Amino acid sequence: MLAVGIDVSKSKSAAAILNQDGTVHTKPFEFHHNQSETKALIEYLKDQNQQVTILMENTGHYHYPILKAFEEEGLSVCLINAYQMKKYGDMELRKAKTDKKDALRIARYALEKGYSLVPHTSMDQKYEDLRFLARQYDQRMGTLTTNKVFLINLLDETMPGITKLLSLTTRDPETSLTMLFIKRFKSYDRIKKMGKTRFLDSYDKLARKSRNRHAYGYGLAIYELALNSITTRGENEYTLAAQDQCADLVCESQKAADAIIRQMQTLAETLPEYAVLRSMAGVGERLGPLILAEIGDIRRFHSGKALNAYAGNDAPPYQSGTFESHNRHISKRGNAALRKYCFEVMQALKLTRPQDDPVLQFVLKKEQEGKPYNVAKMAGVNKFLRIYYARAMETLKQQ
Repeated sequence: MLAVGIDVSKSKSAAAILNQDGTVHTKPFEFHHNQSETKALIEYLKDQNQQVTILMENTGHYHYPILKAFEEEGLSVCLINAYQMKKYGDMELRKAKTDKKDALRIARYALEKGYSLVPHTSMDQKYEDLRFLARQYDQRMGTLTTNKVFLINLLDETMPGITKLLSLTTRDPETSLTMLFIKRFKSYDRIKKMGKTRFLDSYDKLARKSRNRHAYGYGLAIYELALNSITTRGENEYTLAAQDQCADLVCESQKAADAIIRQMQTLAETLPEYAVLRSMAGVGERLGPLILAEIGDIRRFHSGKALNAYAGNDAPPYQSGTFESHNRHISKRGNAALRKYCFEVMQALKLTRPQDDPVLQFVLKKEQEGKPYNVAKMAGVNKFLRIYYARAMETLKQQ
């Protein structure tokens, strides 16, 4: 048997090959992620006429080209978490760090732990597409947040304090009162020039367009705020042009994020376990596809406990001698995005308070026991994921 360790980096990788007895079969070498060099490595491995165990780190998207090339040629590949590989390397006394030494270390791990390695199997394409769209959604939301910060910075100079009266919500940009207000009135200086009567009439028309039932009570408060505020660039044409541009960017970022969510909803509806997830209280049209994208194929977990560990919502036991800890924090070593979305489900449950929901009842029970706010909610996340696992597995077995 040959153990092949591949240390992946951008556009090129280092490979090392060890014999079954741990001796070096082929000295570490580098190869680029192109057809010729990757194919040469594959042909070399096939010419050895031995069983081959290939191991590489799961490094974002950098390992995809090699993984695809190996799998197309019928070679199975095992992936390992980069942190797990790092902890394995910590056992060495002299911690030398080069790509070639890392490849040798990975090959040595494949040789020693080959019995526990599981070959990579591509998830169903739908799960892969959901995960990809979820990452794109995160990027769009990051862009949206950045653009909102830029817009608020400009509003501090043209309309200071306006976001305290009109919150900067953009879930529906076309009818958002704040966005319509910014584009219509530009600055407090222009509001003061309009006069009270004219401004209030114009504001009432804008409020009707926004369909915000609370909008009508803000008109007078905004006018008084405009009279008492000091603007620094309220009449500067360059500032107002930049402000309009930032407002447009905020709207476009929100529309892009919404479009991705709609794509995720359409894709998620073709998966049988999505109906189970959506039937659970607190899971809406946005959180449902995002949670499903982070979990992926539920069948790859052997239990609800394993699913919680994947989310980093597990508290590993700690015992030594006569001491046994009974107050352990969650590990937070897992999928942070999944943990975040599930926490948002707990917040939705506390707001809506659905009757007889087992997860909400569990959270309330923990709060009555004196558990802190976040501890009770993460306990609820644990319960939520266990229930989803059981229901989803039952649904999939019936398919």
